[in-house]
Amino acid sequence: MIVVTGGAGFIGSNILAQLSKDGRTGLVVCDWLENGDKWRNIAGCELEDVIAPEALFTFLQQHASQIDAVIHMGAISSTTETDVDLIVRSNIRLTNDLWDWCIKSGTRLIYASSAATYGGGEAGFDDDMSLGALAALAPLNAYGWSKHVVDRRIARHLSEGGATPPQWAGLKFFNVYGPNEYHKGGQKSVVAHIHPAAHNGEQVKLFRSHNPDYEDGGQLRDFVYVKDCARVVSWLLETPSVSGLFNLGTGEARSFKDLANAVFTALNRKPDIAYVDTPVAIRDKYQYFTQANMTKLRAAGYTLPFTSLEDGVADYVRTYLEAENPYR
Repeated sequence: MIVVTGGAGFIGSNILAQLSKDGRTGLVVCDWLENGDKWRNIAGCELEDVIAPEALFTFLQQHASQIDAVIHMGAISSTTETDVDLIVRSNIRLTNDLWDWCIKSGTRLIYASSAATYGGGEAGFDDDMSLGALAALAPLNAYGWSKHVVDRRIARHLSEGGATPPQWAGLKFFNVYGPNEYHKGGQKSVVAHIHPAAHNGEQVKLFRSHNPDYEDGGQLRDFVYVKDCARVVSWLLETPSVSGLFNLGTGEARSFKDLANAVFTALNRKPDIAYVDTPVAIRDKYQYFTQANMTKLRAAGYTLPFTSLEDGVADYVRTYLEAENPYR
């Protein structure tokens, strides 16, 4: 069995789709489905079971000998969440408990970290797991801090010669976009946010720059297609000798204007973009540049190419957002 926490969520459901495509069976979803259409994210996958998060550790104990790996994508992923106690329970406590359980049971663990751990990027974007390098990072919000706490705990235990799961990997996801993110509301990617207006031939809106070093729409992000993220997870499962903390981006920063233009191109429409002020509540925590250093993952043996921004947006728009069934 492979247990995917947050398996009905955005990245988790795409991982399940990839594993199903790979021919893997025994796939278990751990997630809340609630009252909307989130269940549709996993409707195309052949599943062994679906369990609620509160039943996770009971399930793990009952099936410990059958579980090959836990892929832990479940988290409070909103960068604007203000209930820090909720973030601690969901992002720190749960990940630490799964790490400890995987050590005791001899189970592989892949967990979601985040590029939000890099904060404003003043210390760079190198996935260096030394204690000094991690200590130099300053996340800008509680979400990024919670992911950083886990990374630092693991790094400290490693430096002290502590035990680990037989394989483990922390993935620092950069700006992920793609199908099955529709339930995320305000946390959806910019592609999903602007597609309806672009589809209807209307003007789309991006945040204005409040940094003189960047023009409006020139803020830069490492946008990575979710299918590429799922392929990395699949490769890790097929390569049990590889462990570590890894960036997961493309290694190329692109502008929000580039992203919006790619949406219009995918729709065969002329770009029409306006700029609005970045909300004051997030303005002082806004990142103007992110770019993953992908050297470490490449050195570990990952050789597949990452999808270009234009190709990824075109696939997302034409295959999913413009389709009658937008789910993967």
